Amino acid sequence: MTPPAHSPPPPAEPSAEAAPEVASEVASEAKAAAKAPRAEVEQVSRRQFLHLFGAVLLPMFMAASDQTLLATSTPIIAAEFGQLHDTAWLVTAYLLTNAIMIPVYGRLGDRYGRREVLFIGMGIFVLGGIVCAAAQSMGWLIAGRALQGLGGGGLMTLSQAMIAELVPPSQRVRFQGYFAIVFTSANILGPVIGGFTVAHASWRWLFAAQVPLALFASWRLSKLPRGRAHPDSPGVSDVAGLVMFSVTIAMLLFGLSSAGHRFAWLSLWTAILFAGTALVGTILLRHERRLAAPFFPVELFKLRPIRISVFTVICNSACRTAIIFYFPLYLQVGLHMGAGPAGAMLLPIMAGMLAAQQASTRVGMRMGKLHLMPAVGQAVAVVGLIGLALSPPTKALLMTFGCIVGIGLGPAMPCTQFIVQSVAGPARLGASTALTMLSRTTGSALGAAAAGALIYGLLPDLNIHDLVDASETLAGEEILRVFHIQFASLALVAAAAMINALGMPKVRIQ
Repeated sequence: MTPPAHSPPPPAEPSAEAAPEVASEVASEAKAAAKAPRAEVEQVSRRQFLHLFGAVLLPMFMAASDQTLLATSTPIIAAEFGQLHDTAWLVTAYLLTNAIMIPVYGRLGDRYGRREVLFIGMGIFVLGGIVCAAAQSMGWLIAGRALQGLGGGGLMTLSQAMIAELVPPSQRVRFQGYFAIVFTSANILGPVIGGFTVAHASWRWLFAAQVPLALFASWRLSKLPRGRAHPDSPGVSDVAGLVMFSVTIAMLLFGLSSAGHRFAWLSLWTAILFAGTALVGTILLRHERRLAAPFFPVELFKLRPIRISVFTVICNSACRTAIIFYFPLYLQVGLHMGAGPAGAMLLPIMAGMLAAQQASTRVGMRMGKLHLMPAVGQAVAVVGLIGLALSPPTKALLMTFGCIVGIGLGPAMPCTQFIVQSVAGPARLGASTALTMLSRTTGSALGAAAAGALIYGLLPDLNIHDLVDASETLAGEEILRVFHIQFASLALVAAAAMINALGMPKVRIQ
């Protein structure tokens, strides 16, 4: 049995029931949706969903685990190529091109069909993997990672858009746990797979193994129906917007990842990069507002729920990435744990995220309070992060507060994705899904860069790659103090997301 994809998706858009303070444009959409005739929604059985999910599982896992696979292999790569400081760009180059291409894939998927565009994205991703596997220098490897990002920008975006296209919104909540399992497994298994591969073979197999996986995933995708294309969708015609968006993101990420390392924070280069980011970003927004079919889905920002969702996701992703990457570092350097026990200490955080991701959407839908779940989650995350910043670093307290942080960070992404897709409507499903993924990628890049910058700034004589050796020479109390300040800073970011999310209007998903 195959998913009911030949029949068009339900034409009735979910309406937004706005409180008196909700922006007029949301209220207008709600009235229009209320007057529109409602079509009977074709339900999807669990067997049909698993058939569909099984086809997009591998592309989603490959995209989600890509950033964590290299976590344990970067020292080996640096030892081989002799450019230790540039290993950060193995992640930054991927995130940069990934963020640039996410809106492109969203637009192309809307116009030409998401399955067909996903094939192209996977082909580019695998080609980049082949380039990485054959790399003979650090520059070659970074170029391959950038090429992978060009393809990886479509793997997660189009996979989730395909699910949203074929599964009614009211049923997606039932299956939300499957997505949570993919993300959590990728975050946990990524470093484990990377470490095992490096220990028993070569880091090059991390990229070479992607070829057979992609071929199998393509075969599974070929078994799905073609899906629905929207020829009237604008596609990508705004080349100027694409270029300006690329320049803006590139300058921002390069500035955040290089200040304090390649040049000082208070330097001419820092001023040029951040002033340039602000200038080009401002020109980009003005340019996009004048176009009927802009590259960046700026038209979606006219809707208040989407504006609030984007900021919430950026802050949430920044906290999530900083915790996943730097919490094990805190344990190994500050508390002298081994790599294995430190990795195991991530399990309470991931378990909390998984439980909260699944429970928040179900509870929110049943109670009609889905719009409040992100704010509640961020409040819980604030409590957990403050606990990590102030409590004695005992194993029991770290596991307890880590689990609380995971529970708090879990609800934001799935709940806001439902809200954004519902408010945007079926015709802009790809663009709206791409916007949420772009927000997540941008937040992840900002979180990783800002957290690293904080460590560099508070420990100016410490090289991030030599932290393990430095733990023997620097006072342990000083290292703990730095990471406690980092946890407190993340609590402020989570609090900002909570305050922002409190303004979310009520959205009814039918």
